[in-house]
Amino acid sequence: MPENHGPSIKDDERYEALREQGMSKEKAARIANTPPEEAGRKGGKAAPYEEWTVDELRERAEEIGLENSDMSKDELIDLLRNH
Repeated sequence: MPENHGPSIKDDERYEALREQGMSKEKAARIANTPPEEAGRKGGKAAPYEEWTVDELRERAEEIGLENSDMSKDELIDLLRNH
């Protein structure tokens, strides 16, 4: 039977397993308190780069400091994904 870690930990068994894997108390608690049906969901809401315009891709590359002049859309997508 897993130890009771108090009301702040919702899934004591999962918490203990994560701690045994070497996770910090904070990270193990965050994961243990995430409902299983929500775990692993991607957080981003942005559209895939393929749906962005060339201008939007260039602007994003500039925001993160990547040189992108004279690149095609496919090259920009590759640059952003692999920087």
